[in-house]
Amino acid sequence: MTDEAFGTFFLPGPTEVRREVLAAMTGPMIAHRGKDFETLFARIQTGLRAVFRTARPVFVSSSSATGLMEAGVRCAPDGPILSIVNGAFSERFSHIARNCARETDVLDVAWGDVVNLDEVRRRLVGRRYAALTVAHSETSTGALTDVRALNALARENDTLCLVDSVTGLAATPLEFDAWRMDYVLTGSQKALALPPGLAVGVASEEYMQGAARATDRGLYFDLVEFEAYGRKNQTPNTPAIPLLYALDVQLAHIAIEGIAQRWARHAAMAIQTWEWVDHCAQVTGIPLRVLAPAGSRSTTVTAVVLPPTIKGTAVADAVRRRGFTIGTGYGKLRDTTFRIGHMGDHTPEGLGRCLSACEEALTELAAGRR
Repeated sequence: MTDEAFGTFFLPGPTEVRREVLAAMTGPMIAHRGKDFETLFARIQTGLRAVFRTARPVFVSSSSATGLMEAGVRCAPDGPILSIVNGAFSERFSHIARNCARETDVLDVAWGDVVNLDEVRRRLVGRRYAALTVAHSETSTGALTDVRALNALARENDTLCLVDSVTGLAATPLEFDAWRMDYVLTGSQKALALPPGLAVGVASEEYMQGAARATDRGLYFDLVEFEAYGRKNQTPNTPAIPLLYALDVQLAHIAIEGIAQRWARHAAMAIQTWEWVDHCAQVTGIPLRVLAPAGSRSTTVTAVVLPPTIKGTAVADAVRRRGFTIGTGYGKLRDTTFRIGHMGDHTPEGLGRCLSACEEALTELAAGRR
């Protein structure tokens, strides 16, 4: 099914959802302890394993991604947590750890930058940590951390690496098994291009062995229970069945495209956006720049730095008048940046139309400034 209305919503999440996926949510209710559900869940498992590049079971939680962030902390072995904070969502991970009564040290990084691995090594050698938390793709800044290298460094120091890949997974390469990752989670409303309301994640066998011994795992987000029910192709709690119907349809779509091709499409859209920023700065005379440094940029979201005379809210409003939705800056970057979400099922052609609208809006704002 084609959707002629698709292609105007470039918020950095929730992203735009195809009509075919939305229609799947109107399917009939089924018993979540019955055979029909188990067949559906088994099919979803196959599709999700291909996305995570893993043979491990995939947890499916009827929650936002924050739920599996909390699960990752609660089910980690006892001991202090090191949180790498370089934006609003990595900061949320550190807040979750503290609110789970975990002793938490923060390694602060300038927003827009990524952590220096030598500094991480110094911290891990200086103190024994049970786990570290990190945002793979920091949605507030568009910075992309090398989680493969970070995970390897954590393993060298007997520390688990808990990865928020909410705007990373299904858009940028991540090989859970080949990279020997410990714990990776994402949300449904980003590169998976689904409505909000589902979180999915994978944990290594080593992580789960430690989780079985962890105290204060709680109940709703007990990953040991998730894994036990998953062996029966069930969930421990009542699932959001309509969202699982949507996930099933979208995973079939992703399988047809191929995960490597999906990664490549996102990379192409990211490069297209970065090149456009340079072009637009020349055309409009506005000193625009991409916030994240070259070589450490997300393939799903770009934060663009504005001069003090133009606010991110003004850019988003001017673009909206042209029929497209983009994001303002997030948190303390709200006024100084705007963000374009180039992820999910968007194409370079559709993104080009959005960028043209952004250029028109910025030209208008530049004229008004003069």
